[in-house]
Amino acid sequence: MFKKTSLALGAAFTLGFALSASAGTVIKIGHGASETFHMHRAMLKFEELVEAGSGGEIDVQIFPSSQMGPDREMIEGVQTGVLEMAIPPSSFFAGWDPAFAVVELPYMYASKNIAFKVLEGEAGDSMIARLDKQGLVGLGWLELGVRNVTNNVRPIASPEDLEGVKLRTMKVPAHVATFETLGANPTPMNFGEVYSALQQGVIDGQENPLAIITSQRFYEVQKHLSTTGHVFAVYIPVISQMAFNGLSADHQQLLRDSMAAAGAYQQELVSSEDAEQLETIRAAGVEVLELTAEQRQAFADKTESVRLQYRDEVGAEAYDAWVAAVAAASAS
Repeated sequence: MFKKTSLALGAAFTLGFALSASAGTVIKIGHGASETFHMHRAMLKFEELVEAGSGGEIDVQIFPSSQMGPDREMIEGVQTGVLEMAIPPSSFFAGWDPAFAVVELPYMYASKNIAFKVLEGEAGDSMIARLDKQGLVGLGWLELGVRNVTNNVRPIASPEDLEGVKLRTMKVPAHVATFETLGANPTPMNFGEVYSALQQGVIDGQENPLAIITSQRFYEVQKHLSTTGHVFAVYIPVISQMAFNGLSADHQQLLRDSMAAAGAYQQELVSSEDAEQLETIRAAGVEVLELTAEQRQAFADKTESVRLQYRDEVGAEAYDAWVAAVAAASAS
């Protein structure tokens, strides 16, 4: 599979080189999101800032919608230097370093603001630094989104309502364990198969951020949405150490500054579009249940065993440091 991906990458790179031979450095970026998703639009901002800031010396080329292959293969491409950059969900890095699993454990953060305080603070910086051992340089964090449940069985107001619901999840062990604990029947499935599986009744529901539920039009084949907010998911934009070390110090800083600015721009997009997306889902005839903080706490209490189970897998030191950072961010 990786050989096929490498061939596809090679063909795209040859084309990219031919189109931008005038640029001193070409940075190709692969990701799995659609062109309408807020992360892709943030990366267009990154492209604009890097190209302008380098005076045209760096040519950024973005390949969305998994054109460069699935996330794991893109990470491997960046590790080997075949691809300069990729933007995978943070959960994929746990395959190389279990500590990364702590970032997306269920109900780890009481709010998105608390999550960003942790990610953009000392704990987040320490986690990013661990990528050095994977042959990668992390350029920060980008939002994937707050994940919510949709389904065709019933409104989900309490953990008991998930009993027996066949729910598509990502192929992330912590996500699967979360829904098993909540009584659902988690069914990992490739993202591209989800719409038709919902349409045909192969699965009852799925869980994703509002921006994905709307961009993928899942609301067309779902009856209920509950704002469970069970996981706050993020991307980590990474560049190969080889590519990064080949840049001047000024250009290295330009990439870091441009990614930070792109992240801030993304937050503006998310803030302005969340309410609109919820209304789009409602207008399609989906019953929307906005859970109270007390209702979400019931889900958090029920999944405490999952979080504690991962303390051993993540490593006590990394897990405890992250939990302490969350507590400090919650208190500030």
